[in-house]
Amino acid sequence: MNLPSSSPPVPERRIAHLDMDAFYASVELLRYPELRGLPVVIGGGQRHQPVLRADGTREFARLRDYAGRGVITTSTYEARALGVFSAMGTMKAAQLAPDAVLLPTDFEEYRRCSRAFKAAVRALAPCVEDRGIDEIYIDLTDLPGVQLDGGRAAAQALKDAVRDATGLSCSIGVTPNKLLSKLASELDKPGGLTVLEASDIPTRIWPLAARKLNGIGPKANEKLAALGLHTIGDIAAADPPWLVERFGRSYGTWLHEASHGRDERPVVTYSEPKSISRETTFERDLHAVRDRAALSAIFTRLCVQLAGDLARKGYASRTIGIKLRFDDFKSVTRDISLPAHTLDARAIRQAAGQCLKRIDLTRRLRLLGVRAGALAKVNDLVAAHPAVTSSPAMAACEPGSLAALPLFAQAFDAECREAAAAR
Repeated sequence: MNLPSSSPPVPERRIAHLDMDAFYASVELLRYPELRGLPVVIGGGQRHQPVLRADGTREFARLRDYAGRGVITTSTYEARALGVFSAMGTMKAAQLAPDAVLLPTDFEEYRRCSRAFKAAVRALAPCVEDRGIDEIYIDLTDLPGVQLDGGRAAAQALKDAVRDATGLSCSIGVTPNKLLSKLASELDKPGGLTVLEASDIPTRIWPLAARKLNGIGPKANEKLAALGLHTIGDIAAADPPWLVERFGRSYGTWLHEASHGRDERPVVTYSEPKSISRETTFERDLHAVRDRAALSAIFTRLCVQLAGDLARKGYASRTIGIKLRFDDFKSVTRDISLPAHTLDARAIRQAAGQCLKRIDLTRRLRLLGVRAGALAKVNDLVAAHPAVTSSPAMAACEPGSLAALPLFAQAFDAECREAAAAR
């Protein structure tokens, strides 16, 4: 007698979200362990480097002495307890925590630590989705033992591996999907390990503020609040047709599904970047005419750096854009499409200058950025058009004629050479 064969049960998805704890600040505390337990803010300039005294101790800059228009990059949990958070103006932060230590940013070191913790994770769990310098998603579903304990042991092994590789702590949330795992990783910070099942949603997820859902921005949160929906549970209790009527079919349906913890998105191990950009916030507001020389040097440097980024990553761009933020905190962007892809600094600089023609520059500037979009792999372009050179030298500045730009045009060649040499 032949018995019907039965297929093995499909394993339940177990997705982890790993988020480094106060990443930039924690990296700095490895370098300056005497600052542990103190409010520390990251976001100063090079002039805020600690000074080594004759007795071997260090003198640190304090927020109360800061003058400028910078923005906080991140802060330690002790500084956050005083109300100082990332993206806050440094002068405002100085009012809230005048005695907090101010340190300059060191992105090279942050990137090194980022590579180290991601390599440690991939050595144990190779299915990783990179979501930025300090966070990743990990598919734990098929790892040994995960179906027995929901992924707790695997997550602890990842936490231990990250600490061994970097000396840093992280928080991990493990749930059936990415949406819930991102929420879970925040629940027990710092150093948290939170494992949730669908049955935990009413007690652990629904009490959270609606804005905690990744996908609810300030405007949507404001509209939800006006409708009396303040928590994720409030959204979950709302009638789906009512949500669709007020937020549209796509977003209204998503609100209902997300509030019930439903998310079928896979962990994507690789995706092409949509754009690459460089920007800087000024220490003080700059004027397009009176600070022309300073803005010219900054503008050129950003274009050369962007060209270098494209060359190193093997991309060329067909859309160049700029971003300006004025002294009233209003931001504007402008883009221009090119006739062909480029990774040449001069072409980027010229296209960005054309974008400036379309902006009223009477107000002082707080931030300037340059962006390359509509990207294509240089190798693919070369394969399709063999006459195109694929040399990284395409990104270098070549002395010669440059069409007059509406702003920051003087001394381009000299500045371009200097910026390229400094890369």
